[in-house]
Amino acid sequence: MTLTVRPAKPSDAATILRFVRELADYEKAIHEVEATEESTRAAIFGDGSVTHALISEREGQAIGMAVYFFSYSTWQAKNGLYLEDLYVTPEARGSGAGKALLRRLAQIALEKGCGRFEWSVLDWNEPSIRVYEAIGAEPQKEWIRYRMAGETLAAFARG
Repeated sequence: MTLTVRPAKPSDAATILRFVRELADYEKAIHEVEATEESTRAAIFGDGSVTHALISEREGQAIGMAVYFFSYSTWQAKNGLYLEDLYVTPEARGSGAGKALLRRLAQIALEKGCGRFEWSVLDWNEPSIRVYEAIGAEPQKEWIRYRMAGETLAAFARG
């Protein structure tokens, strides 16, 4: 079977959204998905977008995706590549699609002169953690991620 990884196109917006929804369902957070096909297309492919995506295909059928953007490290004075979401359909897991997406992202990071390739994983997602550690990635346990969203973000911005 032929496995390929290619840059996503605007016509992939519905597929990306489907994968986002499947990922959110797996992570028990489907109720948090606000994205639509139109907002997904605009966010990834619209003017001024800082977001990029890859599609993994097997025999021409989309089986996975990666959504990423470039970050910046003041300590390195270099950009980094941040993987926002990686998803492979359940029936395609174990096929090498996830590793192929990660490898292509690592290649992109090097092509763009990035000093880092980073992502986050839920602490209970043992299958993913095993894959990440198998490819040599190391958890950054000294950092705690913070988030501000929704009304909390709006209220803080208002002062």
